[in-house]
Amino acid sequence: MVDDELWAVVEPLLPIKPAGTPGPARMDDRLVFQGILFVLFTGIGWEDLPQELGFGSGMTCWRRVRDWTEAGVFDRMHQAMLNHCNTAGLIDFDRVIADASHIRAKKGGAETGPSPVDRRKTGSKHHVLTCGNGLPLVVTLSAANLNDHLALPALLDGVRPLRGRPGPPRRKLRALVADKGYDYPRVHEELRERGIAAYIPRRGTSDNVTPARWVVEQTLALLHQFRRLAIRWERRTDIHHGFLSLAAALICWRRLSNRTR
Repeated sequence: MVDDELWAVVEPLLPIKPAGTPGPARMDDRLVFQGILFVLFTGIGWEDLPQELGFGSGMTCWRRVRDWTEAGVFDRMHQAMLNHCNTAGLIDFDRVIADASHIRAKKGGAETGPSPVDRRKTGSKHHVLTCGNGLPLVVTLSAANLNDHLALPALLDGVRPLRGRPGPPRRKLRALVADKGYDYPRVHEELRERGIAAYIPRRGTSDNVTPARWVVEQTLALLHQFRRLAIRWERRTDIHHGFLSLAAALICWRRLSNRTR
């Protein structure tokens, strides 16, 4: 269920249907949003959404996910949650951590490929960039056979200025922590050009950044507690991206709620 505090953040981000638009009466946005969350949390198929919950049909919820994703609602929701977390002093911009995790893609689609960790079955990969406190700043999707370091520029480009604190919005990153999978000359060059210090162990040496990386591993675990993301069922990448942004927003909201209660 969506409480009043969460809905107060979400509702202003939703597009408004113009008055006088032809067609049947529109299902209440709050109820449909709860249906979308039910699918995200449980991982059930859209057609299996229980009607007795009163959240509308699965197809209604799917259409609303499609429309809200196209309108950028879930991306704005994620950004709004990050701004609220920044206001509460929960964002550590001085250190960011990057990592990725494989998931199986049951129905294929774009951004899928043979998984090197799952007997080359079709899969995708979630790439995450967190702040030093483990809050997801950016989440992206790629094929399972894409090397982690190739997705790093997109993660860094996805960082947006955060509001909510005195002074100009903060965007500049100071240091990046990652595992040996990111130890490539192009990565070190990319970070130098951006003025970001790199804490990446060299391949063939002992990993001395494991204690700092547990926060991103915890974030990936939280991300995959949403069953609809633990296995990719959507052929359409935009729908899956929408779910990723929504889940990242909810992770931020939980942390914020736990801090402020």
